[in-house]
Amino acid sequence: MTMSMPEAVRSAVLAMPMAKTLQLAFRRIEAGATEVEMPVLDAFCFRPGQLQATAVFAVADFAAVSAAGTLLPSGWINATIDGTLKLLAPARGTHLRARGRVVDASRLLTICAAEVYAVGDDGQEQLCATLLGTARNIDAAAPARTQPPLS
Repeated sequence: MTMSMPEAVRSAVLAMPMAKTLQLAFRRIEAGATEVEMPVLDAFCFRPGQLQATAVFAVADFAAVSAAGTLLPSGWINATIDGTLKLLAPARGTHLRARGRVVDASRLLTICAAEVYAVGDDGQEQLCATLLGTARNIDAAAPARTQPPLS
């Protein structure tokens, strides 16, 4: 039985060593949208309980680019080629919740975005970052040199 594209994306992302290190978990994944959570771990904090920007970027990137991946045809993959993170508030709480979405999809590039929320002990969310990204869509079966150039 063939996996749906959202399930294929979930499996591919969670198999990545970085996703395992960050302890990412998908809470929602559907065509063009995802919700990814990551615990606030001391190893990723620059002061007790407050995440470094690198960890915030990572969860935002995974959410946005995985949302883009859900719209790809079977046999295609994607990779981040650009991303801009805007930090709006401290990333502290029990975990982060990143909601990824597709802004515009085309054959070669997909523009995607994510909003990242810090979630407290009480479950309250505080918007702490936004990301706007670009993912390159790649036919995994084609040799790398046959991929169309970006320009």
